Amino acid sequence: MEDTPERTPSSESIQPPGLAREPEVTSPGDSEGCARPLDPAPKKLCGYLSKFGGKGPIKGWKCRWFFYDERKCHLYYSRTAQDANPLDSIDLSSATFDCKADAEEEGTFEIKTPSRVITLKAATRQVMLYWLQQLQMKRWEFHNSPPALPATPAAALTENGPTLHLKLEQEEAELEEFLCPVKTPPGLVGTAAALQPVPAMPSALQNISLKHLGTEIQNTMYNIRGNKQAQATAHGPPVEESSQSAEPQRGEQPLISDPSIPAEKEPEDPPKSAPRSCVPSGPMQKPKRQSNTFPFFSDGLARSRTAQEKVVALEQQVLMLTKELKSQKELVIILHKALEAAQQEKRASSAYLAATEDRDRLELVRHKVRQIAELNQRVEALEQDRERLVHEAGLREQQVQALQQHVQLLMDKNQAKQQVICKLSQKLTEDLAQPQPADATNGDFLSQQERLEHLKDDMEAYRTQNRFLNSEIHQVTKIWRKVAEKEKALLTKCAYLQARNCQVESKYLAGLRRLQEAAGAEPGDFPELLQQLVQEALQWEAGEASDSVGLSPVSEYDDYGFLTVPDYEVEDLKLLAKIQALEVRSHHLLALEAVERPLRDRWATLTELMPSAELKQLLRAGVPREHRPRVWRWLVHRRVQHLHSSGCYQELLARGRACEHPAARQIELDLNRTFPTNKHFTCPTSSFPDKLRRVLLAFSWQNPTIGYCQGLNRLAAIALLVLEDEESAFWCLVAIVETILPAEYYSKTLTASQVDQRVLQDLLSEKLPRLTAHLGQRHVDLSLITFNWFLVIFADSLISDILLRVWDAFLYEGTKVVFRYALAIFKYNEEAILRLQDSLEIYQYLRFFTKTICDSRKLTSIAFNDMNPFPMKQLRQLRAAHRERLEAELRELELLKAEYLERRASRGRAVPEGCVSEDEGEGDS
Repeated sequence: MEDTPERTPSSESIQPPGLAREPEVTSPGDSEGCARPLDPAPKKLCGYLSKFGGKGPIKGWKCRWFFYDERKCHLYYSRTAQDANPLDSIDLSSATFDCKADAEEEGTFEIKTPSRVITLKAATRQVMLYWLQQLQMKRWEFHNSPPALPATPAAALTENGPTLHLKLEQEEAELEEFLCPVKTPPGLVGTAAALQPVPAMPSALQNISLKHLGTEIQNTMYNIRGNKQAQATAHGPPVEESSQSAEPQRGEQPLISDPSIPAEKEPEDPPKSAPRSCVPSGPMQKPKRQSNTFPFFSDGLARSRTAQEKVVALEQQVLMLTKELKSQKELVIILHKALEAAQQEKRASSAYLAATEDRDRLELVRHKVRQIAELNQRVEALEQDRERLVHEAGLREQQVQALQQHVQLLMDKNQAKQQVICKLSQKLTEDLAQPQPADATNGDFLSQQERLEHLKDDMEAYRTQNRFLNSEIHQVTKIWRKVAEKEKALLTKCAYLQARNCQVESKYLAGLRRLQEAAGAEPGDFPELLQQLVQEALQWEAGEASDSVGLSPVSEYDDYGFLTVPDYEVEDLKLLAKIQALEVRSHHLLALEAVERPLRDRWATLTELMPSAELKQLLRAGVPREHRPRVWRWLVHRRVQHLHSSGCYQELLARGRACEHPAARQIELDLNRTFPTNKHFTCPTSSFPDKLRRVLLAFSWQNPTIGYCQGLNRLAAIALLVLEDEESAFWCLVAIVETILPAEYYSKTLTASQVDQRVLQDLLSEKLPRLTAHLGQRHVDLSLITFNWFLVIFADSLISDILLRVWDAFLYEGTKVVFRYALAIFKYNEEAILRLQDSLEIYQYLRFFTKTICDSRKLTSIAFNDMNPFPMKQLRQLRAAHRERLEAELRELELLKAEYLERRASRGRAVPEGCVSEDEGEGDS
């Protein structure tokens, strides 16, 4: 036993004060009073148990030495008590224990941890109960033991020591109110069990742990070295070993009830039957259980005279015992619940007493009050459930009555059928009684037997066919799954290869464009080879993608009818348009698997739309096309639900048919100028122009202060392309003009629009100071470019994919999104603008540079990440300040205009001599 300190992590010196004392034990006969005995339990929890484990043919029970570590609350186990290293450990801090009453072998119990279930078996039922109770109390002590005390003066330790000891005694007393301690099995647990021989197993190989083979080898080598050292020093150590082994035996001597067992016996000498002689065996206990459990068994047999009376008496006793067992189980459940409630109340009381300040105690009391309120709610919910169950029980009873009536009808019907069957049977008997030809009877029997054989053959054939078809379906399904996975992988690979091809082609075209610019703008100014390469590059048709794998939806027109390749007015920019189309396709292919599919999955799971941070991020990332109409309708309804009324749109249309609006002529002129690159508004057979006309006329009657302003046609056209419904597009236009954008944005003076341009200039100076200084030195007025951005929300500036992403966020967050994207566009192209030194070149570049933005993810990241912080409070302050200045300028302009008109009226209209006024000339004629 020299390796005991190394093998067992727990020892007496490291146990917390007060935890070394085990709970007292009682004899089986004292279970009612739970009296505290005089015999103390062993200080160390250890002993031999059988563990069920292994794999294959080696799976079965294996004898293991178990010992408990109080510091870690772990139960370690090894093959023998002399092993140096444990095989494994069981974490008891979060484990539960289960006594297997219905197990085939007596003494079986389970330890259930979050990760596994360990099945163990003790020698007897008493040993099993002792282990279960000790493990429960060890777990309780671990969770309720106080933390390590800091270094304090001796006086403080003297004061805290009795208090801690008293608390632990109170805890053990509370446990003993519910758990009656089991008497310690002598010789089978504790350090005395290590002196007993290892219980024999069916085979030596079965007891070896192949899972922990390395540890087994280490323990074997350790034992071999220990035996060699013992043999080398045989004259001295045996005396010490005998003395050491005698100590635990003397410590355990009060636990041994059989005086025939010697106290100073060597570990090798005791017979195998010695450990079992100390504990009542299973067969000896069974008669005692029978005599105690069945008190009326002998009397019942004595009074019974016949076998039938004996059976009745036994059945009555079985029913009585069953009811008693059921009541005992219910009592155990109630006691467990009472134990849990007491433990929770004790933890709360301990926390209340441990609180040093009144505020902490008040918080604990509040917590209890909240718990009481929650329990009251649960009680109310349970009461409602009870009422519902009573109602359901009533309904069930009605159903049962209806079923009983139905059963009665079926019984009556069955009785009638039985009568018919009896009559038919009687008639059949009479017919058979009459003599019939023998040949006919034999022929019918043979034909029926032959048909039966054929039917059996057909059934067997169908069974065989069914089995084959099932196997075939299984094989085909497996093949189909493999092919689908392979196809998906190939499509992904092809998408990346196509994206790479587009990137290479765009670089090639960019190189051609640079050569073209270096050689000159005229075709005759550069070599014939370069001219031929440019012509071949421009002979690209979107239809060529149809021959390849259909991974990308990029074609001549996108999903909303816009041209995929921008239609630049300048002839030299056709090559640039081709480059841009390739870049857009490349970004789309790369984002298809990595970004688009996960985004579609997230939108598919979002069934109910509610304002939230997640929805805000999803809208900023862009709404998939299949979900965009539903999302936009929800966003518009949030904005106009206080204005919306059923039938309003139809009334406005009827009003427009009855009376022509003054803005009808201007609306008619702007219809042909709405999105000339969109096939839905340029095709003669399309219905979109008529829908757009009705939406704009209805809005003109809806808002007479604005009527119609150039730019509204583009807003309504975007709403029509997405929503495809006139009334939805009308309310979308109302939401943008009347609820999202500031007032007077589309008035005659465009006051709010001019204010936003000045606010944008201030934000550019703050966010992009280098670009602002560069443009200021060259006297570039950005409002000439950006004014239309704000007026139509980028409808004429960005490609459709990016434009609709801007609108997704704009309809939810408001005009702040427009400022973010305006700043992000300049940040996206900042370096290209800084390279331009002439103001004319800058203006020419700003005319089309928004169409060159291809990477929507990059632009979105700049808008919502690089432009932060972007508080709405700052935007309101800038708008208020610039609006005040602008209104002052407008008032000053009105004063100058009034003064001019007064001066002109006072002077009169002087006409030079010889000149005839226009009115006079008309009068003469």
